Amino acid sequence: MAELEKGSKKLLNAWAFYDWANSVYSLVIASAIFPIFYGALFKEKGIVTVEIFGGAIRSTPLITYTTAAAFLMVAVLSPLLSGIADYVGNKKTFMKFFCYLGALSCISLYFFNLDNIYLSLLSYFFGLIGFWGSLVFYNSYLPDIAHKEQQDSTSAKGYSLGYIGSVLLLIFNLGMVMFPAIFGLSDDGSGSVEAMKISFITVGLWWIIFSQYSFYYLPKGNKTGHKVTSAVIFNGFRELKSVYQSLTSNLKLKRYLAAFFIYSMAVQTVMLVATYFGEQEINWGNDDAKTIGLIGSILIIQLVAVLGAFLTSKASSRFGNIKTLIVINFVWVLLCITAFFIFEPLHFYITAGVVGLVMGGIQSLSRSTYSKFLPQTKDTTSYFSFYDVAEKIGIVIGMLIYGFIDQVTGSMRNAILFLVVFFIIGVILLFRVPKK
Repeated sequence: MAELEKGSKKLLNAWAFYDWANSVYSLVIASAIFPIFYGALFKEKGIVTVEIFGGAIRSTPLITYTTAAAFLMVAVLSPLLSGIADYVGNKKTFMKFFCYLGALSCISLYFFNLDNIYLSLLSYFFGLIGFWGSLVFYNSYLPDIAHKEQQDSTSAKGYSLGYIGSVLLLIFNLGMVMFPAIFGLSDDGSGSVEAMKISFITVGLWWIIFSQYSFYYLPKGNKTGHKVTSAVIFNGFRELKSVYQSLTSNLKLKRYLAAFFIYSMAVQTVMLVATYFGEQEINWGNDDAKTIGLIGSILIIQLVAVLGAFLTSKASSRFGNIKTLIVINFVWVLLCITAFFIFEPLHFYITAGVVGLVMGGIQSLSRSTYSKFLPQTKDTTSYFSFYDVAEKIGIVIGMLIYGFIDQVTGSMRNAILFLVVFFIIGVILLFRVPKK
C-alpha cells in the first residue's frame, strides 16, 4: 500500500485512533479494575502480607515498589528509545513491539495470583513498560504525520478518542463485575473476581485489535539510512545532558523545573495510589459497594479533570501561570490533610471530585508553563524529553518514599500525609521563580 500523504485526514485519524486502542490500559488496568482485584486477592486468602525475596511485605508497599521499578525502567528506556526513534527509519516496528508486550502482559494478568507472586508481578511490570514504551514512538509520529497547524487538533482528537474508548470498556467491565450471572459466571464473590480477570483479557484484546487500524496506515518512519550504533543509542542521553547544562543560563526555567520536580513527585504518587487507598481505607460496607464506589470515583475524576483543565486555563490567563500553580499546590496540601481524616464513601466522593479539578489543572498548566519558559533558539524535543524523564524519576522517588512510609508505619494514611511536605516545598520553590 502506498503511504498516505502527510496531513491527510485518514492518516491523522489513524494516528489518533491508537489512543482509543491503548488508553484502556491506563483507565481499566492502572486506575480501576486491577487495584480492586489486587486487594480482593489478599482479602480472599485472609492475609495482609506476602512472602517475597525472603521477607514479608504488605500488599500496598509491594505494588508501590513494583510500580516504582517499572517507572525507573521507563525513565532509563525513554532516552534510549527517543535516540533510536530519531535516527532509525522503522519506528513502527518498535511501536508494535511495545504495544504487543503491553497487551499480552495485560492478558497474562488473568493468571495473577499470590502463589506465583514473582511471575504475577512481572505481568504487571511489563504491562506498564509496554504502555509507556509504545507512547514514546506514538508521540514521535505526530510531527511526521501532521503539519504544525494540525498538531494541536490531532493531539486533542487522540485524547478524546482515548477517553471515550476507555470509559466504554470500563462501563462494560463494571457491568460484568457487578452482574456476573448475566455473563454466565457465578452469582457470588468468586464470579465477580473471575469477571475482573476476564476484564484484563478484554483490555489486551481491545489494545491489539484496535491498534491494527493505526498500524495499517502509519508510515514505517522517516528513512534516514542510519544504523543502530552506540552513538545512536546514547544520543538521547547526550541531548538530556546538553539540556541540563543549558539550565545554568536560564534561571527562570531552572527554578521552575526544580519546583515542578518536587510537586509533580507528590501529584503523580497520589494519582497512582488513590484507588489502593480507597480500597483499603474507606468503610464501603460490602464488596459490591466498594467496587461501584471505587470505579464511580475514578469516573468522577475523569469527568471533572476536563473541567479542571479548562478552569485552570482561564485562571492562568487572568492571574498568571505561577500564581495559579501556587494556589493549586495549596489545594493539594489541603487534600492530603483531608485524606488522613476521611473514612466514609461520601467524603471519598467529594475528595475525588476536588482531586479531579486540580489533577487536570496542574498537569496541563505545568506542561504549558514549561513550554513558555523554553528558550526560542533551542531544540524543544530535547527539552520535553528532559521534562518527561524528570517527571518519571520523580514518580520513582515519590512511590519509593510512599511505599517505605506505608511499610514502616503500616498505614497508607501516614504516607499520604507525608506528601504534604513535597507540596509545601514545591510552593516555596515556585515563589522563587523570577517574575521577569
